[in-house]
Amino acid sequence: MTYQVRVMGVPLDLGAGRRGVDMGPSALRIARLNTRIRDLDFDLSDVGDVPVTIQETHDAGDHNARYLNQIVAVCQALSDQVSLTMNEGFFPLVLGGDHSVAIGTIAGASRYYHHRGERLGVIWVDAHSDMNTPDTTPSGNIHGMPLAVSLGCGVSALTGIGGFTPKIHPEDTVLIGIRSIDESEKDLIHENGITVFTMRDIDERGMSEVIHEAIDIATCKSNGLHVSFDVDALDPSLAPGVGTPVSGGLTYREAHLLMEHIADSGMLTSLEVVEINPIIDTGNTTAEVAVGLLLSALGKRIL
Repeated sequence: MTYQVRVMGVPLDLGAGRRGVDMGPSALRIARLNTRIRDLDFDLSDVGDVPVTIQETHDAGDHNARYLNQIVAVCQALSDQVSLTMNEGFFPLVLGGDHSVAIGTIAGASRYYHHRGERLGVIWVDAHSDMNTPDTTPSGNIHGMPLAVSLGCGVSALTGIGGFTPKIHPEDTVLIGIRSIDESEKDLIHENGITVFTMRDIDERGMSEVIHEAIDIATCKSNGLHVSFDVDALDPSLAPGVGTPVSGGLTYREAHLLMEHIADSGMLTSLEVVEINPIIDTGNTTAEVAVGLLLSALGKRIL
């Protein structure tokens, strides 16, 4: 599939507990993301970054949903940008920022389909399930809540972005690479019947079988596919520059195979990469790896 790609950065770290992921969009651009996408013969435009305020200019507010108002504003603006991008026939590629940006990306992509009476499927690649709410969060960090929000669970200021809720349905949602889940998140996953492929599933079944099944589930009833890729899904030895590393993650080839199968499906309609933290990285290694994975998702082949 040939895309007309529109790149947009979201230098947001208000949803995270560790500073630095606001520099993720710059790290990806420094890793020649735009040039390397154009080398695939895709049309590409970079519209710059969604405006984001910095922590030092605001009080965190509610300790169960820190910087809520500021994150709502950013995600609403991002939602509008993503929806406009898709309406204009472009493919949105969102560069985070912490994972709370997914609230805006999914809201915008879902709105595009919602207005057509259609549905958006989601493959969520992450070490964490991000299914907390203000009632269950151990930290108050909203980057631990975006999937729950997209499914309609949590504070209305977030779930209501775009004017409707939920943005996605449990039966259209698949998580891959999971290896760190809070007990309350487990309950919400089981209650909603969401498909989760943990690292044990990948170890036992192999990535090829897992991603084929994941794509089938996420696209069976939906008309488009969004992939939300948190770089901490990768093993920290491969991607050291992430804020919440968890040992035992995806290998280089597992991650590329996942993205290659997604490209082969022809269903991918929006994509985001989040949680790159250059402050704790080594020589921009993590961004370089992430760019390679994005290229695989867009269809770059070995042969």
